[in-house]
Amino acid sequence: MGQLVIVIVGPTCSGKSSLSLQLAKELNAEIISADSRQIYKLIDVGTAKPSKSDLEEIPHAFINSISLDENYDVSLYEKQALEKIDNLLINNKIPIITGGSGLYIRALIDGIVDLAADDDLRKELFAKKEKYGNDFLYHELIALDPSAAKTMLPQNWKRVIRALEVFFLTGKSITEFHNEQDKVHPNYNFFQFGLNWERDILYKRIEKRVDEMIAKGLVEEVESILKLGYSGSLNSLNSVGYKEIIAYLKNEVSLEEAISLIKRNTRRYAKRQLTWFRKDKRVHWFDVKNELDLINIKNEILKQVKS
Repeated sequence: MGQLVIVIVGPTCSGKSSLSLQLAKELNAEIISADSRQIYKLIDVGTAKPSKSDLEEIPHAFINSISLDENYDVSLYEKQALEKIDNLLINNKIPIITGGSGLYIRALIDGIVDLAADDDLRKELFAKKEKYGNDFLYHELIALDPSAAKTMLPQNWKRVIRALEVFFLTGKSITEFHNEQDKVHPNYNFFQFGLNWERDILYKRIEKRVDEMIAKGLVEEVESILKLGYSGSLNSLNSVGYKEIIAYLKNEVSLEEAISLIKRNTRRYAKRQLTWFRKDKRVHWFDVKNELDLINIKNEILKQVKS
């Protein structure tokens, strides 16, 4: 059996960060974030980063690590996060992976297809996307690689482009590479735990968090970022909370409409996260109805990982 690595998954607003922090305090552990937005500096309020005191108490990797205009992808995350896991294990610390970016977590546990990209091909596909739209690329993928197309949506255009890249470069489906790839980390024993809230309660938590983000200065945070000269079209800002406030600042929607859109889009994102994580039968799910349940869940996880 490999060395212990704890993984906490679940939708946004489910209490992953809080649970991971409490576990880390009781174990000789550090936290590795699997959040594709918290890795960026400056976007704090809208990404619900851990507080400064939490970050000082328990080390968190991959939070506030790169600038908004730096390029970053899952392949780089996999490499760097595995190095971090190894360093922690060498020092007899337990890594706790926590976050809602399913692709990042899958890369750590199962590996990803890592083929050399062709810049000219990528530019050509991106130009098609800009000229004809996401649906055009998606229908091209359906015609060439229907098995891959079934695993993604047209709006996930980066994944669509990547699948097309792999097909054009190799003549094979990207799903073939995934299916052929052996489990890449046999020396790790991943314990995956998921937090499952009743849908209505989760949605109320989401709406409350959005209201709190606005009260904490989300609009002012976005204004300050744009005043620093960062483009609102950056990939790092193309996320729920930021794109809606940018639209508000461009007078495309009212503040009330922007807040409503953030709540709606966050609910939709949470639903997609749950769909993704539930496909992995290795996740042990806990039903959650209130914050007190998280204490019991923490104790149950401690029992399991210590047994």
